[in-house]
Amino acid sequence: MTLIDPGPCVWNLPDPRTSEPGEEILAIGADLAPSTLLSAYCNGLFPMHVSSGELAWWSPDPRGVMELDNLQVSASLRKSMRRYRVTFDTAFELVMRGCDENRSESWITHEFIDSYCALHEMGWTHSVEVWDEEELVGGLYGIEVGGLFAGESMFHRKRDASKVAFVTLVEHLKDAGGIRLFDVQWKTDHLETLGVSEISRNDYLDRLSVAVSQPGYFSELNRTT
Repeated sequence: MTLIDPGPCVWNLPDPRTSEPGEEILAIGADLAPSTLLSAYCNGLFPMHVSSGELAWWSPDPRGVMELDNLQVSASLRKSMRRYRVTFDTAFELVMRGCDENRSESWITHEFIDSYCALHEMGWTHSVEVWDEEELVGGLYGIEVGGLFAGESMFHRKRDASKVAFVTLVEHLKDAGGIRLFDVQWKTDHLETLGVSEISRNDYLDRLSVAVSQPGYFSELNRTT
């Protein structure tokens, strides 16, 4: 699929380098138009509503990242990986809705689903699906800009299914070579078991500026299939 350029962003989004150390929410407002989303991710921001319902733009400090060489896979997880079938970009909206059902207070609103599905049609957002025969049992989704893959959310309906999606994506990104930055936003206990670590916001922004200029894994994959 050829990437479709959504055009310039009409908003003056904040520069995370000018924010205070440790400050996470840098702006309130704007919209979820494709041009806004792409500009935000290229500049180290991502959207998520706050408790008031307003749309906020986040830039965590420190930032959770998955260093591809640091992936940790237990023997039991390897066993689960042999149990399931994994696909890419075959059920993007279903994966988003699966991530929504896993949260008691989900920020994945209908507006988010519509916006990220629009970006999927334009070639920018991608999903990893995990199947037990014909049943979708887990997956993850995120946005790719060049060598950046910004993971947004993942879910499971059966044991280890979300981890299988995560590990499979990491292994594919590593095998593809090149400069990669796998952003997971925050390091959680769950992700730490897979090897996720933290870097400072400034380090993240330095690496981001290089990564977004690199060839993307999914764009190259789609070009050859």
